[in-house]
Amino acid sequence: MEQRLEALSEDGVLTRIGQAIMLHRAGDREEARNRLSALWHEIGPQGDAFHRCALAHYMADTQDDPQDELDWDLRALEAAEGFVTERREDTVPAAGEPGMAAVPGEGPGTRYHPLVALSAFFPSLHLNIAADYAALDRPADARAQLLRARASVNALADGEYRQGLRDAIARLELQLGGAAGPTP
Repeated sequence: MEQRLEALSEDGVLTRIGQAIMLHRAGDREEARNRLSALWHEIGPQGDAFHRCALAHYMADTQDDPQDELDWDLRALEAAEGFVTERREDTVPAAGEPGMAAVPGEGPGTRYHPLVALSAFFPSLHLNIAADYAALDRPADARAQLLRARASVNALADGEYRQGLRDAIARLELQLGGAAGPTP
């Protein structure tokens, strides 16, 4: 099992995505965008769906134009939905098997099957798409995505990640001047 965990930690694509994210968070948006773009072309349209989802999700954040940001967020959602559809009939491997990925917001060393990790991305993906639509002055589309974000956030385990998403959903609802639905 240790060998399997070592193989995961050597996932160069996720490491490179993480490095680009660090550049972006440090304020070097252009270099982050350049690195993510190069990696996107390297992975290609047939590349690993989890990699494509994560990369597109973060690439959206580096965009200057709201339409470009929406396009990248939609690519991330498409990759996630395609992967989930392909994997529905697969069995979920035990923790520590190859192909595992950490859920956003979880601590280091926490590993999940990519299907679980991608499921944890859905609330954030829908929230980002809703924000993109709001920026493009498309409030009806934004509210529709907020409904999807709210539905998918309720499937997450309680914790900081879930609460942070709920808070962000509520803030965007206020910005749009209307609720997308109740939070149980």
